[in-house]
Amino acid sequence: MRRRKPVERQTTAPWANIERTKEGSSVSLPDEVMAMAAKEYVDENEK
Repeated sequence: MRRRKPVERQTTAPWANIERTKEGSSVSLPDEVMAMAAKEYVDENEK
């Protein structure tokens, strides 16, 4: 089986700087700086 190349670069994702994880689900929660950067990116790139 061939390995596929990832579609997205995860190094710039908001969860790259994980502040903590949610109890029970282990969902990664980014720090405030990364969350604001992600929001700004989305707001600037709305269609």
